[in-house]
Amino acid sequence: MTISSVTGLKSTVTSPPVPSRPMADEELPSPPTSYPADNGTTTHPNGTLQQLPQIIIIGVRKGGTRALIEMLSLHSAVAAAQNEVHFFDWESHFQKGYPWYLSQMPYSFPDQLTVEKTPAYFTSSKVPKRIYDMNPDIKLLLILRDPTERVLSDYTQVFYNRLQKHKRYQPIESMLVKDGEINLRYKALNRSLYHVHMQNWLQYFPLENIHVVDGDELIRDPFPEMKKVERFLKLEPQINASNFYFNKTKGFYCLRDHGRERCLHDSKGRAHPHVAPSILQKLYQFFHQPNKRFFEMVGRTFDWK
Repeated sequence: MTISSVTGLKSTVTSPPVPSRPMADEELPSPPTSYPADNGTTTHPNGTLQQLPQIIIIGVRKGGTRALIEMLSLHSAVAAAQNEVHFFDWESHFQKGYPWYLSQMPYSFPDQLTVEKTPAYFTSSKVPKRIYDMNPDIKLLLILRDPTERVLSDYTQVFYNRLQKHKRYQPIESMLVKDGEINLRYKALNRSLYHVHMQNWLQYFPLENIHVVDGDELIRDPFPEMKKVERFLKLEPQINASNFYFNKTKGFYCLRDHGRERCLHDSKGRAHPHVAPSILQKLYQFFHQPNKRFFEMVGRTFDWK
């Protein structure tokens, strides 16, 4: 079933009521293994409806997923879920089935597309099949950054989280290197081995269904990257250069929408910890071959060190 055929039926589809809160454990249905027969919609008296997403931002963690979904929300044809849903990667959520997943989606008009983002999807081996079983024609957005920069951002987020909770933290050097070699047990490093995870997705989805957004370019100059996203999603061109302005105080681009200005949370764009140049060089060398394999996989290159 194609995305267009699903959207064409939305206005005439009715669904049983869907709870706005998770159901009690004894009421949980088994998760379905195919796309729901009712096209996954539940309606509201004002003409809006909740619908299963036709677009999912699948990752990557610390790649810029929040910026991407906020920028995509500038388009009037897109309705975005506000929170990371973690339906396909968390068993406790997945076991609640599609009705619960549907209840997490925003209300939208029949001609709008729904999008959710959960960065952990990309690196979870069980997620590609689960999404494919829901909708094999779904459009997937994957936003990536230079893998070394992504590792440093990953560490920075955990560092500040532990700091706020008054918990101990390990210096980044001790996380990155063990006995003079790259520490392959450090999860943040594995998340940056993009070719390993991409291989899982390509077992189920053709490249035509996956658009890779350059997260580094989205930071430097968001407008051209968002035009590419519009084209991939076959959206009417609507996002303009005037929707973005550089905030000198924060040091990154913020959004302007119908006269309203908004910036990402202060947790975005934090300075990375200082890392010894010798360790950085080890990281660059470590990622050189994996990056090359990823470039061959997707048929394009990125300006990564």
